[in-house]
Amino acid sequence: VQLQAFGGGLLQTGGFLRLSCVVSGRTLSGGTMAWFRQAPEKEREFVAARRENGATYYGDSVKGRFHISSDSAKNTVSLQMNSLKPEDTAVYYCAARWPHTVLYRNANQYGYWGQGTLVTVSS
Repeated sequence: VQLQAFGGGLLQTGGFLRLSCVVSGRTLSGGTMAWFRQAPEKEREFVAARRENGATYYGDSVKGRFHISSDSAKNTVSLQMNSLKPEDTAVYYCAARWPHTVLYRNANQYGYWGQGTLVTVSS
């Protein structure tokens, strides 16, 4: 299984960006797809997760601004990020695991990771 994330970039406060993660080697069925982020000198932080049944979960710092979605036909998970703030600056990683876990906020629950894509939000 391989995950490839893309879509990062440099933008100003208040802007929006869409990250995508293409999963190859396995379908999304039965799994949990997630996004984490890591800012310099900080621990990896849970951003959002989505189950195949449509259930979504968000970290407190992004709730109401970010939206995670998936496209089974394209085997892709996306993260729409709106109203971006400088504190959203980080490397964003997509992650996947099968089967679903209730511990979806824990990075150590995920066995598959993308390479990370950098998002920089300037003030």
